[in-house]
Amino acid sequence: MSGGSDTKELKALQAALAAEHAAVYGYGVVGGRIGEKRRAEARTAYDAHRARRDALTRRVRDLGGTPVPAAAGYALPFPVPDSGAAVRFATELEERVAGVYSDLVRATVGEQRRSAAGALREAAVRAVRWSGESVAFPGLAERAATASPSPAPTA
Repeated sequence: MSGGSDTKELKALQAALAAEHAAVYGYGVVGGRIGEKRRAEARTAYDAHRARRDALTRRVRDLGGTPVPAAAGYALPFPVPDSGAAVRFATELEERVAGVYSDLVRATVGEQRRSAAGALREAAVRAVRWSGESVAFPGLAERAATASPSPAPTA
């Protein structure tokens, strides 16, 4: 890869890593509010995002970058006082992650693109499972609807 491609890929990897940090944090909130019937689903999603976060951290380092750190806390897009709100929040987390992975798909080639496409697919499937609804092009509609790829960090 040329230097420009590496820079583009690194920037997209850092954005995906930031989104995964936010998703891990967000699933901590979801897990604390979700009803018992969906708690295992939340735990599985949490574990998947941790694994993706760790893989992205390694990839950023492999490219010579310093992985973006997790924020100490994240502002939630809306209050999450109960199980219904937790389901809506989990859906939003997955939609935002899918959007960031769509950017990573565009910025990579070969095995890295396949991996990013797999992460996009997984996030889109989880969003559908949480919401019960699907979109034609996961990761793209969400990019138009949200300006930021993850909940905003708090100070």
